Amino acid sequence: MEKPVKVGLLGLGVVGTGVLEILSDHQNKIEKSIGCPLAVTKALIRPTEDKAAIAEKYDLQLVHELSDIIEDPEIDIVVEVMGRIEPAKTFIAEALKAGKHVVTANKDLLAQHGSELASLAHEQKRNLYYEASVAGGIPILRTIANSLAADDITEVLGIVNGTTNYMLTKMVTEQMSYDVALKQAQELGFAESDPTNDVDGIDAAYKMVILSKFAFGMTITMDQVKVKGIRGLASEDVSMADSLGYTVKLIGSTKKTGDSISAEVGPVLVPNTHPLASIHNEFNAVFVKSSGIGESMYYGPGAGARPTATSIVADLMTIVNKIQLGTLGHRFSEYTQPTKLTAPEESFSKYFLSLEMPDETGQFLQLAEIMANAGVGFEQVVQGKSDGKKARVVVITHQLSETMLATIKKEIAEKTNFDLLASMKVMEG
Repeated sequence: MEKPVKVGLLGLGVVGTGVLEILSDHQNKIEKSIGCPLAVTKALIRPTEDKAAIAEKYDLQLVHELSDIIEDPEIDIVVEVMGRIEPAKTFIAEALKAGKHVVTANKDLLAQHGSELASLAHEQKRNLYYEASVAGGIPILRTIANSLAADDITEVLGIVNGTTNYMLTKMVTEQMSYDVALKQAQELGFAESDPTNDVDGIDAAYKMVILSKFAFGMTITMDQVKVKGIRGLASEDVSMADSLGYTVKLIGSTKKTGDSISAEVGPVLVPNTHPLASIHNEFNAVFVKSSGIGESMYYGPGAGARPTATSIVADLMTIVNKIQLGTLGHRFSEYTQPTKLTAPEESFSKYFLSLEMPDETGQFLQLAEIMANAGVGFEQVVQGKSDGKKARVVVITHQLSETMLATIKKEIAEKTNFDLLASMKVMEG
């Protein structure tokens, strides 16, 4: 048996503890797979934290200074599970400069500074892996980088935020309001006390930045992702979509049109016959369209200590294999293409429009004229509840571009006294 490969942990919260559990519980399989033991020997914690019981259980040393880990010549790999941008970014950079390989699950950091850190790792001839940054326990990044390397991917889309999927499941199956669903998600620990990143689509957008790089080799920034969350989504619109044969899901997508891509996050009407419609509660699923395989879906828990930790340990094992082979400094994804964004007039979809208009003769005719002038037809029209003064009307359009949609919204705002309550993309079956 070869000597152990030693690891330093930055952070010892639920995920860090999960890493220790996975290494302990699966020790025999890990050792036989990579030919040597993997051992966490030190963990960086804040001076105010009491982690003595964990340190004793897993026989590791607790430290309060980064230098105690990155200056330790016996530690080969550093695992960052602290979260947030700083000090994580600085700590990872310092670890790479000190000659350590790095594993992280930090999607916020990677979406905003991933290219910089990947370049630094390449310069230092060290490996940087981050499978757990997207969809927790689903090995989607490694699947795209390795298993689909010979395929031509045309679109990656899916449910990559468990909090919002839990909320939308409750809004559909139990007719909960947005506020009640959010409160329940918070009580169960699926949503933070400040749910902004989840309900406003920011968390999902971080993941689409990373997925765009892996699927298409293009580096995009957060401001190049069109982001719309589910905050304030009306239960009436969710119910109306359900009656029309659709389930509302917060979908992140990155799609190739010609030689350009578009990335976005938003509530989407998913046909009940589509596999993504069956993904409930806090689970995640990533759906890949490609010319070779066609359609494939990868499903599992998107978060949680053990699923995330399992992906982290898989990255550790990959790095050990690369150390043994001497293949150091290779990027997690080597595929690179010039970044080109799809123009709004070239991005087409069907749309669900929910409007409130005076319950009077001739009102719908105004909407029909606006749509006709824009060159857009109706696929479905449904009138919802009316209180005698105002009526809720829902339409599903034929295919139209983002430019055409913007024109329709402008015309509705300027030329009618309708209220456009919601607009959502409609996924093809």
